[in-house]
Amino acid sequence: MKIAVAKEVEFGERRVALIPDIVSRLTKQGLEIWVESGAGEQSFFPNSAYEAAGAKIVEDPGYLWGEADVLLKVGTPKESEINQLRAEGVLISFLNPLGEPESIAKLAQRRVTAFSMEMIPRTSRAQSMDALSSQAGVAGYKAVLLAAAALPKFFPMLTTAAGTIRPAKVFVMGAGVAGLQAIATARRLGAVVEAFDIRPAVKEEVQSLGAKFVEVKLEEDTVAAGGYAKEISEESKKRTQELVTDTVAAADVVITTAQVPGKKAPLLVTKEMVAKMKPGSVIVDLAAEQGGNCALTEAGKDVVRNGVTIVGPINLPSSMPVHASQMYAKNISTLLQIMIKEEELNLDFADDIISGTCVTHGGEIRNQRLWNR
Repeated sequence: MKIAVAKEVEFGERRVALIPDIVSRLTKQGLEIWVESGAGEQSFFPNSAYEAAGAKIVEDPGYLWGEADVLLKVGTPKESEINQLRAEGVLISFLNPLGEPESIAKLAQRRVTAFSMEMIPRTSRAQSMDALSSQAGVAGYKAVLLAAAALPKFFPMLTTAAGTIRPAKVFVMGAGVAGLQAIATARRLGAVVEAFDIRPAVKEEVQSLGAKFVEVKLEEDTVAAGGYAKEISEESKKRTQELVTDTVAAADVVITTAQVPGKKAPLLVTKEMVAKMKPGSVIVDLAAEQGGNCALTEAGKDVVRNGVTIVGPINLPSSMPVHASQMYAKNISTLLQIMIKEEELNLDFADDIISGTCVTHGGEIRNQRLWNR
């Protein structure tokens, strides 16, 4: 069985699906690993490192895509790439199935068995395969570094001969994996941190990291399946904005992390809220690619409005390709372990992870979350 690692072609994508260390472990299990030439270069893993790990370097991407039994990627494949996949082959990648249903339909037409890393179940057994969480942690960490670089102030409290400098105030909106990592990173840099989430259950997690929880009581269920935040009513959104306005205005840094799969990101910071912020303040919007949590965010750009710098980063995990790739490779390889028995592919659809992650098989779209859209 041939497991192939494709080179990412999306502009700005620097991650790779497997790193040499993981390749070495897989080849020692008797698996044949192909790596497209240059696949790891942007992550600082040269061809020679893969060869030393036992992989075969393939120069022709068309041959690699067409002959692989299992094709591994990071980013959503383009139509030209999907057309190169062989029928009955297996693809494992981020596929954005709720946001790009046309790609999923194309994979079904090609009779590809496709597994979407976004669809890994939120269970204890699947935790080591949860690529959304691993990459969100990278994004949360990097968001704070971007904010610290853009803020014209120190983060920590400093006592100097010129007097005492007060610590920066950081407000994190959304306490999922990205938000919690942002809280922890901002605290390590010495900031005073407050955090908000519509899910009251995360209050203890926020407080355990040394941050103050800004609580907003809503008269509706705010938790979706798997523990994710649920999209709330317009009335609740308005009430939330009203209650956090003062906290946003007092903050030196606001980091927003709220996203809903397949939908436009919820609006958390309005134009009016930005107008009340102090000049020199910074907003880092991790939902920029989904339309932004801030009304003034422009995806891929840093803009200044009313003296406030609004950073709209795209694909932040890719900006830290070494460890982002390491974590993703671990997620992928752990998933492979339950799919492969005695060096052969064994897809047991009675397994909740295999069943829940698979989006196309046998020419059909088979994931219930896609049917219900």
